[in-house]
Amino acid sequence: MSAAAATATAAPEAPQKKSKKLLFIVLGVVVLAIVGAAAALFILKKNTAEDDYEDGEDHAPVAHAKSPKSPPTFLPLENMVINLADPGGNRFIQLGLTLQLQDAATETAVKSYLPSIRSNILVLISQRTADEMLQLSGKEKLANDIIATISKEMGYAMPAEKNADGTAPRKSRAAPNPVQAVLFSSLIVQ
Repeated sequence: MSAAAATATAAPEAPQKKSKKLLFIVLGVVVLAIVGAAAALFILKKNTAEDDYEDGEDHAPVAHAKSPKSPPTFLPLENMVINLADPGGNRFIQLGLTLQLQDAATETAVKSYLPSIRSNILVLISQRTADEMLQLSGKEKLANDIIATISKEMGYAMPAEKNADGTAPRKSRAAPNPVQAVLFSSLIVQ
């Protein structure tokens, strides 16, 4: 065998040694990454487990929130387009509302009053300006006014915010209002 033939057979062995070396390096990096991830997970789980116990004592984890008895019912209303009370009368709002109700029985009751509720909501919104509707406080006030209007229409007791003298009202024994919230599903002012 000549020297050129010996060199030709030795040349393929050199790249093969390099690829094996590279393979071991890559495998080492992957193993270190897995070990690091496992260690981080172990530390994080240990920290959250400590947070669930009061004073480090070994007893059942403390419940952080009360679970509701039953989920609320949502009643979407048809979108409304209403002229706003801006000077010139050329501003309007397209509004989508969803009512959050206590349960399905309340939904049935609200549906029976829906035409008058919708009319009252239209009147409420038509008294607002575009500036009021674009501010967070205006939206919150509108939501509270809609709840008050629905409550009045259906005969539900509305909790008083403050007495005339500015003091907090006495706690009433009236049943809680089953109309829990007014949610804005769309709101476009033009």
